[in-house]
Amino acid sequence: QVQLVESGGGSVQAGGSLRLSCAAFGFTYSGTCMGWFRQASGKEREGVAYISSGGATTGYADSVKGRFTISKDNSKNTLYLQMNGLEPEDTAMYYCAARDQCLFGLSRWRDPGFFRAWGQGTQVTVSS
Repeated sequence: QVQLVESGGGSVQAGGSLRLSCAAFGFTYSGTCMGWFRQASGKEREGVAYISSGGATTGYADSVKGRFTISKDNSKNTLYLQMNGLEPEDTAMYYCAARDQCLFGLSRWRDPGFFRAWGQGTQVTVSS
């Protein structure tokens, strides 16, 4: 059974940092591409960052480029999102997502429908 469990969310002031983690269970993690999404209250879920199965290719939403870094440790079956320079606009529930068979993943990852497994989310709140 595929399971993704996020952690690391919290409340910080603008300019602060957080590192989100996503532990993966029940599938061949090293062959899986993954992404981070967020959903603010009243808004649609949006793609934040993407990483290929081997970790060599990444993609980011324009709004987080230069501030957020996605990485994955295949030996620990864990995905990370390092978030620096947080802004109030980053306040949202953050979700990790996974998919195997990631052909054209870099061009498709922003569509939530591209991913087949989702975590329950972790809340990030940034105050000004």
